[in-house]
Amino acid sequence: MGIASLRREYHKRICAEIIRISKSKSRKDYPNFADGTNKGSIAIAWGVVKHLGCAIEASNINGQTAGRLFEQITKDFLVKAFPMLHHLRPAERVYSVEDGISHYAQYAHLSDFVRLVKQSSELESTVGLAYIVTPDVVIGRQPVSDVEINAREEVLGPGDPYARLTPFRATNLQRPRPILHASISCKWTLRSDRAQNARAEALNLIRDRKGHLPHVVAVVAEPQPTRIASLALGTGDLDCVYHFALPELQEAVEQAQNEAQMEMLRTLVDGGRLRDISDLPFDLAT
Repeated sequence: MGIASLRREYHKRICAEIIRISKSKSRKDYPNFADGTNKGSIAIAWGVVKHLGCAIEASNINGQTAGRLFEQITKDFLVKAFPMLHHLRPAERVYSVEDGISHYAQYAHLSDFVRLVKQSSELESTVGLAYIVTPDVVIGRQPVSDVEINAREEVLGPGDPYARLTPFRATNLQRPRPILHASISCKWTLRSDRAQNARAEALNLIRDRKGHLPHVVAVVAEPQPTRIASLALGTGDLDCVYHFALPELQEAVEQAQNEAQMEMLRTLVDGGRLRDISDLPFDLAT
């Protein structure tokens, strides 16, 4: 199964499990990842649905459920895509939905901090724990044994007093932890507050780490490029933003003939700030 097949399977699940028909105040139908108060958003979303070939159900699904399903289906896509690239970046990976970052080597110190803060109500009210990031989807890499390290040649000799601090070596810790490889924020729709939440999470991942920075990305289904821009434009926090169906979005925006949206979409794509979901496994393999 190639990446094209996995992408079709990904969209088939999203169409079947998440996309639903909602009704605006004026009783007009629109896909549930569009803004029902915005004609441009509705037109682009219908275009994406058309190009995906979705058969949409009329049943309701609330926003929280849609968001959780989007996270799970995106994780499942990556679980299947990564093994296809194993020969390029061999590693034992772990995948999780909503796993706190303190489970991972670069952020293990935060678990001690949380424990100390929770012992004092005064400290908890002063410091708070809002900055403790729980990404939507995480990918970790398991540390390796000395047997694996020495598989081709003797890199580490018996009793060597070297390389004793790196978390990549499983024997260095009593309780080895996976190394956080990627933090993935999934946004079914985007409003300004959701974009800022994703940026705040990214900045906390940058500031709070002890070790290398994991990949920090976002996956969105938002149909309006101008709203995607609130998350994608600029550098320094997120590596990149990925759309669940970028080629289909490009066709839909072109057909909607919305000049502002067309221009912004070109800016995001040509500027390397917006890519397709099919690009994500390859970028995470770097």
